[in-house]
Amino acid sequence: MLESSSVPNAVAGSGVQRIFDCTTGQELNRYSDLWFEDGSVVCRADDTLFKVHMSQLSRHSVCFRDMFSMPQPIPSSRVPPVPLGDGQVDLYQLGCPVIILHDDPNDVASLFTALYDGPNFGDNGVEDFRVTAGILRLATKYIIDSLREKALAHLSKAWPDTLKGWDAREDRTRSRSASPIEEVSSFMYPSPIAVINLARQVHAPSLLASAFYDLSRYPFSQIFESSFEDSLVGVSTMSDSTLSPMDLQRLCLGKESSAHAITTLIQAMGQSQHVRQPQFSHGHTRRNSGVICISAAACRKDFSELVDLATQHYLFDREKGCSDPLYVAEELGQLKSAEFSECKACAISLEVWSSRERDRLWKLVPIWFRLESPSPQTNSPSPKLA
Repeated sequence: MLESSSVPNAVAGSGVQRIFDCTTGQELNRYSDLWFEDGSVVCRADDTLFKVHMSQLSRHSVCFRDMFSMPQPIPSSRVPPVPLGDGQVDLYQLGCPVIILHDDPNDVASLFTALYDGPNFGDNGVEDFRVTAGILRLATKYIIDSLREKALAHLSKAWPDTLKGWDAREDRTRSRSASPIEEVSSFMYPSPIAVINLARQVHAPSLLASAFYDLSRYPFSQIFESSFEDSLVGVSTMSDSTLSPMDLQRLCLGKESSAHAITTLIQAMGQSQHVRQPQFSHGHTRRNSGVICISAAACRKDFSELVDLATQHYLFDREKGCSDPLYVAEELGQLKSAEFSECKACAISLEVWSSRERDRLWKLVPIWFRLESPSPQTNSPSPKLA
């Protein structure tokens, strides 16, 4: 809704005047960093006012450009029902058009700041996510494609759609965990639930797989109980938002598939002996990547013990990583270090198997959670579950 005042420059030079909406008697607040005295339009979001330039908004947004080109009604019949005193002025007597934005004022401030100064993205923590999410929501709504792409690219560093990106994210998290506790405690990722809901709002399916996977690593008590205190450093609490019924169903199905994948991984490590079996030729030796296996019997015994160890650790004791198949696959691949193992052939074989399994698991994540396959060319809404 676009309205203009018939009293031009009513408050020229009066920077201290208080602004009211005289139809309701509500006092409105200038957003000081985005109140330009030479601005050509006042944007109102809730009780917050921004005096900005039509040219700046039109330059970036076809939506704003079309909005400003529409005929502007002159409120000549507006009679303020609430009388004003000295130092007070009606919103519609500021001398320039007024546009009503049905958006959160913080989101509007984030968007306008990015349009004037350029986006200044941070560390993908909670506060940075709040700002970036606001930019992304309104860049999508007002068709500011370049800003939307930049916001999505930034969020993708924390919520990637590739295994390489996910590993980089986990490496950054681990490096923070190795820092002094006071530094670690100051950083928290936003709730994966908030990321999922944002991705649904702005039709950004590329964010969904990693967000669902990250969320599936938490116990249901931590996800759903508002009184549950998050004990993990570096992750925000889950209780600040909720999933839609369909996404809740996706989460439950995905957690079940993820848990089954860990059991299957451990079993596969013990059942893959044929990969490491010696090829009998010229004695009891074999070549694997140029390395000779020294004893098949000893290796079989080692792998049997490793399976028992992994079963106890991840399935019975529910230790670190028990809900994270990618982490488990990586750890299993390091149980026989090629540097220290007596049989380098089998150690290398285990590492290769682990890498191959992690690639396979990552490709399964969208299937586990019944997600669409994100394409770099499209951002379409999620299909319904069958």
